[in-house]
Amino acid sequence: MSGDGKREPEEHGALTAAEYVLGVLDAEARRAAERRIQRDPAFAREVAFWEARLAPLAEAVSPVAPPADGWPRIEAALAREKRATEARRGFWHNLPLWRGLAFASTTLAVACIAALAYFAQVPGAGQPLVARLDEQSGQPGFVAAVSEGSLTIVPAALLGQAEHSLELWVIPPGGKPHSLGLVDPDRPVKVEVPPELRPHVGPDAALAISLEPLGGSPTGAPTGPVVASGTLTAL
Repeated sequence: MSGDGKREPEEHGALTAAEYVLGVLDAEARRAAERRIQRDPAFAREVAFWEARLAPLAEAVSPVAPPADGWPRIEAALAREKRATEARRGFWHNLPLWRGLAFASTTLAVACIAALAYFAQVPGAGQPLVARLDEQSGQPGFVAAVSEGSLTIVPAALLGQAEHSLELWVIPPGGKPHSLGLVDPDRPVKVEVPPELRPHVGPDAALAISLEPLGGSPTGAPTGPVVASGTLTAL
């Protein structure tokens, strides 16, 4: 049951339990989840399930030192957002999230893996895949999640490039790059993978992001330097 007395769908309850364990709920939602644990045995079991499932993932995440210029870059990004319209404001544009990206960017990877793990429980969902696209420095640049013919790519660092576009490519083992479109360095982007490219988006395929002229590559192939790359693996 939700706080307004309506029954919460089972799959939504599972996702809420996962978000509670990850610590991404706001204060009000977290208090509501804690109350629900006390009165709803099924929800309490979901929380215990996600605690057991996610604990090994957290142990596998290595600490990441924030870049020295991280906070000034975050402040600059926030100043730009303050000038944007209210319609563009949301979860991905709040101060706590950007602080999280600066001081614990791999937490985003864990959250992405948790979301994939959740979708893997939904009947009919395909095999979920995940990739961490690292910059040349080894720092995470993006996290990608693939499920049911779509790819969601989430920025884990501030890679904005004035007068350039960031283009996402999938490279099957032994194959050539295929464009999946442009990505945004400031917010998550969901990409519907074209049917003809879906066979290429599988385990061991590489994802890469290249720096291109505004609007994307004019040749259909990468023309600029690769700023982040990683390999898709099955969850």
